[in-house]
This record gives sequence, C-alpha cells and structure tokens, in this order.
Amino acid sequence: MSIRHGLLALLERGPRYGSQLRTEFESRTGATWPLNVGQVYTTLSRLERDGMVAQDGEDRAGHALYAITDAGRAELRSWFRTPVDRTSPPRDELAIKLAMAVGAPGVDIREVIQSQRRHTIKAMQDYTRLKAQALEAVPADRHEVAWLLVLEQLIFQTEAEARWLDHCEARLIRLALLPEPGSRPSDTASGSPSDTVSDTTSSASVDVSGGTSA
Repeated sequence: MSIRHGLLALLERGPRYGSQLRTEFESRTGATWPLNVGQVYTTLSRLERDGMVAQDGEDRAGHALYAITDAGRAELRSWFRTPVDRTSPPRDELAIKLAMAVGAPGVDIREVIQSQRRHTIKAMQDYTRLKAQALEAVPADRHEVAWLLVLEQLIFQTEAEARWLDHCEARLIRLALLPEPGSRPSDTASGSPSDTVSDTTSSASVDVSGGTSA
C-alpha cells in the first residue's frame, strides 16, 4: 500500500491537515487499511523533505495545512500511469503456510485447507453484505463508489482464494490416489482413481450466501 501516493491524491483536491487526511483516506477505503496520525505526519514530513508537499499556513483551528507541489503532482501522475508491479509478489502467509504444511509431521494439511476455506468464505459473505450497504449509499453520496471499488476487490480476492483452496485440496486427493513408487498396480485400491477423485472433489463451488457445496 502506498500511503504517500494516497496522501498526494487527497492533497491534489486542496490543502489538508494530518488528521483530516487520515479521516478522508479511511473514508475512501472503508478503513480497510487503517492509518494512525503518526503514520500520516511521518509520511508528510518525508514528502516535504522530497519537495512533493509544502506547508501552507494554518486553518482557523490552528491546524498546520499541507499542499501538494508541482513535483508532487508529477509524482502522482506517474503513479496513476504506472501499472502496479505483479512480477514480484509480496509474501503471502497462506501460501507459505500450505507449502510448509506439506509433509510436516503431525499436520493434517487438508484440515488446514478446510479451516482456511471456512474463514475465507465467512469474510467473503461479510464483504458482500457491506457491498449491499454501499450500493444503497452510492446514489446519495458519489464518494461511496471509492469504498465500493475496494469492497469489490476484496470480494473477488476472497472468491479466488476459496477456489484456489478447492484446487489445492483436489490436487492432494489426486496425489494420495497415485501408487507409491515401486508398487504394483494390484497394490492400489480397486476402481478408477479418476472416478474416485471426481466423486470426492466435484466442484466445491463458492456460494457467498452459504459457503461451499460439494
């Protein structure tokens, strides 16, 4: 998350003071990524050091105001034009957890997957309810569309995660049905492995109203 660019985008709308910037940032993102005032002022100090913002007097209450500079506007335009880099993904705790669970003594990786799936689907349901509320507010407050965009990203993200977890579980089941190296065909269980996998993993589809259905 680029706090500095978020603050520059808000300052492009006019001078602001620190706690005002925090309030507007959280309003636009639904407090999905909460900020504290200390973070805001630390970032403003760095932006001022880099020549991207400048102090612009005080408001009637004595709050120090900050305004964006030409250098800050150039930086902001560059940020909007430049795609977010996806070639160096951030560390994903869930992916690391599953990778470490493979073959870990005493760990049932399928239980880890199922527990995470329940949590992910619950989060998706919560985001979907919030989206319904945001949709009701959009006609009255056009700024609510900013929060709506964030919500929809979270919904798509959790939906994709749930489908990925389904895929992980199906892959583990297929691997479990493969014969051990060096074993004879007669040592494997009777029946077609592909039929068994199909019966076991058939489309654990995502339902935001009630979780997965087998």
